[in-house]
Amino acid sequence: MKKVDYLLLFGIIMISIFGVVMIYSASYVWAEYKFHDPLKFAKTQFLFLVVSYILIFFSLKIPYQKYLSYANLIFFICFVLLILVLIPGIGTVRNGSRSWFGIGGFGIQPSEFTKLGMIIFTSKYLAYNEKVLKNIKSGVLPILGVLMLVFGLIMLQPDFGTGVIIVISIIVLLFVSGVNMGFFIKLGFIGLLGVVALIIAAPYRMKRIVSFLNPWSDPLGSGFQIIQSLYAIGPGGLLGLGFGNSIQKHFYLPEPQTDFIFAIISEEFGFLGILIVASLFLLIIYRGFHISIHCENKFGKYLSFGITFQLAFQALLNLMVVVGLIPVTGVTLPFLSYGGSSLLITMISMGILLNISKYNYE
Repeated sequence: MKKVDYLLLFGIIMISIFGVVMIYSASYVWAEYKFHDPLKFAKTQFLFLVVSYILIFFSLKIPYQKYLSYANLIFFICFVLLILVLIPGIGTVRNGSRSWFGIGGFGIQPSEFTKLGMIIFTSKYLAYNEKVLKNIKSGVLPILGVLMLVFGLIMLQPDFGTGVIIVISIIVLLFVSGVNMGFFIKLGFIGLLGVVALIIAAPYRMKRIVSFLNPWSDPLGSGFQIIQSLYAIGPGGLLGLGFGNSIQKHFYLPEPQTDFIFAIISEEFGFLGILIVASLFLLIIYRGFHISIHCENKFGKYLSFGITFQLAFQALLNLMVVVGLIPVTGVTLPFLSYGGSSLLITMISMGILLNISKYNYE
């Protein structure tokens, strides 16, 4: 057994602390107006950060191989929670989606926990079924069936962004496990048709597409967030306007502490802030893939790759939304956006990754 990957741990601690600081800066105007407490969001996020550090500590103490034994149970719990959240009276509707369990003043989002649950479940499946993966019918279709069932439950909420992250992450895991490339080409075509159908089925998604292509066609409606985000990024320059000096957080950019927090970082810290945040993400992603490459255990290899890719893909999706490269997805920026469920599950994932580095990294 070797020491934990301290470079990875350094990146996690630095970016998570910076996240709480930026949530305070981005949210205090809105928090003062709505709750008469400028520290409302920062205090809540700090509480979740403390809890998440405790969870990382426990994750370091639990050998990651234990998750192999409980993978089916973890998936089953996540699946049941996805069903329960859809039941009126149990699940809570926020921003048009029944995606939450309301517990006191907090909200727990089961789809966030399902992201990690599916990675653990799929990693076990791939580790145990490598020899049959060449047979699409008996090796690949079963796990794809489970994936589509989970995706369907998430779309009933609906939570398109989280659903896409889970689907893409699992498909990439199947790809690296050695599934035939021709199958993915066919799957990609079917997936494209499915995305088109989902867009047609929900008019608000079409509005997001239109506003992404030309946000100024509806500057006070569907294009409002993207326009205000670009207005925040533009003045940042090299060094930004300075900490706490954002203009867009003064009721221009809606709830800037959530999905669009990167726009506030860009406005207050400029290109230098973008460079620092990007460097921390790249450090974490690099160490994650490095751990996966050097892991000798099949389950650990798939698990570390899946966790790292999912983090990288989610961060990329969020950044592309903020700069107007893709339509608004509702995906948070890991470590930085306000949200207890997102932070907890991200930090638990990092704890597992650190544990894999502790036992299998060479």
